[in-house]
Amino acid sequence: MEPSIESLVERVQAARAARTPLCIRAGGTKDFYGGPLRGDALDPRGHEGIVDYEPSELVVTVRSGTPLAALQSALDARGQMLAFEPPHFGAGATVGGCVASGLAGPRRATAGALRDFVLGAHLLDGRGQVLKFGGTVMKNVAGYDVARLLAGSLGTLGVILQVSLKVLPKPAVEATLQLEADEAGALERMNAWGGQPLAISATCWQCGTKPGLLSVRLSGSQASVDSARRQIGGSELAAPLAERLWSGLREQTDPYFTDAPASPAPSTPGPLWRLSVPSTAPPLALAGAQLIEWGGALRWLRTAEPAVALRTRAQALGGHATRFRAGEGRDDVFTPLAAPLAAIHQRLKRQFDPDRVFNRGRLFPEPDAH
Repeated sequence: MEPSIESLVERVQAARAARTPLCIRAGGTKDFYGGPLRGDALDPRGHEGIVDYEPSELVVTVRSGTPLAALQSALDARGQMLAFEPPHFGAGATVGGCVASGLAGPRRATAGALRDFVLGAHLLDGRGQVLKFGGTVMKNVAGYDVARLLAGSLGTLGVILQVSLKVLPKPAVEATLQLEADEAGALERMNAWGGQPLAISATCWQCGTKPGLLSVRLSGSQASVDSARRQIGGSELAAPLAERLWSGLREQTDPYFTDAPASPAPSTPGPLWRLSVPSTAPPLALAGAQLIEWGGALRWLRTAEPAVALRTRAQALGGHATRFRAGEGRDDVFTPLAAPLAAIHQRLKRQFDPDRVFNRGRLFPEPDAH
């Protein structure tokens, strides 16, 4: 066993024996996401490095403590990328934190979610055992797909030690177009484009000015981008400005995320909510500053509206609402699970972490004591 793993195993076994909770935390760039941090810090960054990278096979295997920026730099050198475009939210982001958070950026609607690219994983469970799931090829995902289960688990099932990820070539050409549109018009256009073979890799609508601005990123071959440009129209954004736009959305450094008001009164910004709904859902009709991504399927909302009102509206539209940046409230981040799903969640937690050592309450509220 590698020394970096052995030290983690010893910490977990000691915590289990003492019934002391552990908080799995590396760079801390996503501390804001999910429930409150509880327990003694367990830092997996000592377990780092790229284990295997086969550009011709479009697969990379990497230890969880590896800086996300280092992995992306290695891929970029070979003209490849993580297609789900994960956010960093800070220089300390690691591969393990990337997988545990399960978050994806502007390309998610066309490329797929993070979990779609997880081929295999090694996990340190609550008993101090190292478990291995999946492999390095797509055929290994048949049956019980535990490796993908780790995506978005926020460390509640164990310490992610290693992952194998599918990567993709970077597009040869990219261009960003912008058009004026109100919310209803933007949703109509994005859904119409979604039904056509257009080289669209990201969309965003924001009502910063009337009637609103719809941005569309095109990615692919020169011919496919030129064809989509002719069909969509609008004005083309200069490359540096386009990079700043999509980076600002991915990393949430865009002014919308940093200083958007929750209502006409700019002194009350309110929490940032993320509503996941069908792309064809009508406008939210809720108070607050809004930004729309993923062809209409992701609706960001800065609002002081109560959680029950937001979740009721999201459910009525066929989706759910997450308190993404919670502000003072950290106990109702995720929509409560229906009873059957809650039972499955609890059984999984007992299977992987029977003594509730890891990240108590990060996904759903739970008592501190046994």
